Amino acid sequence: MLSRIAQELFWLGRNVARAEHTARMLDGVFQASLQGRPDDPSGVRLGWGSILAIMGAKADGRPVRRDEVLNRMTLTREEPASVISCVARAREGARTVRDVISAEMWEAVNTTHLALSAGDLEGRMQMGPYSVFQYVKERSALFWGLNSRTMLRDEARAFLVAGGRIESADMVLRMLRVAMPAPGEHAEGTDGVRDGQALALLQAVGGFQAFRRAVPAPPNAGPVARFLLYERAYPDSVAASVDAVHGALADADEAPRSSEPVLRLSRLAADLEFRGRAAAEDGNLAEASSLVQSELALIDADIAERYFAGAGAATGTVVA
Repeated sequence: MLSRIAQELFWLGRNVARAEHTARMLDGVFQASLQGRPDDPSGVRLGWGSILAIMGAKADGRPVRRDEVLNRMTLTREEPASVISCVARAREGARTVRDVISAEMWEAVNTTHLALSAGDLEGRMQMGPYSVFQYVKERSALFWGLNSRTMLRDEARAFLVAGGRIESADMVLRMLRVAMPAPGEHAEGTDGVRDGQALALLQAVGGFQAFRRAVPAPPNAGPVARFLLYERAYPDSVAASVDAVHGALADADEAPRSSEPVLRLSRLAADLEFRGRAAAEDGNLAEASSLVQSELALIDADIAERYFAGAGAATGTVVA
């Protein structure tokens, strides 16, 4: 496969996954803000300022307001991390590889782009952003479902899946690094480490029901972070995403045993397995999230060097 095509597929997967995760995060924080408990200072929350930090968006020094963040991270075309910008980049990538992906996958991306670009979307956001976020989530699910059912299981699909899953892992890690307290951090008015409710974090990744089924513990910060980091049975956990990227690249690479990104992914998967088994109640999950994200950045660079060398500039935008 031409390196340019592989790169386009990789970034198509990343942009679709980023649009979906951004919509989930905005929807989760919006719902959590409506259900907030101001009398619970120990609760681990993702606020509107946290969203800007997660997405690498620069604040202008003014107080962060809910409606401004919602509009900026959903509708603003000049904001590279907004939902509409991610969908637009995904549409351009899908147009480039229309002969590689299925016609139904192209139609799913193109229709989503047209729907978000036309009509009074800002008015719909003011009436209630839930319908907009739900639409993006459903269209993303349709795209990945069509990918599973209509695309050959070849190296083209492997690069598409690898891009989507590495983006999923990165987004979850960004949320964990912002939301999780550092060891020894105390909440105001409490005597212990801030390990309160982390419902906003679960809602921001759509994992609340899965957590309740898998973990016999309250949805506090520690159990939630360990679930999102290490629970391989949950498809959007970091460990599950790393396994998926490893499997996809191992299938696509002609010499996986000498491939630096495949080997690095194998080591990271083993490290996550070890950390998951050894994680103590007071383990430094914030530090673990930072280390894993740093390793993912190195893997991303290895992927670009091994598979996309000579393909030109990246077709996506890396969030800082």
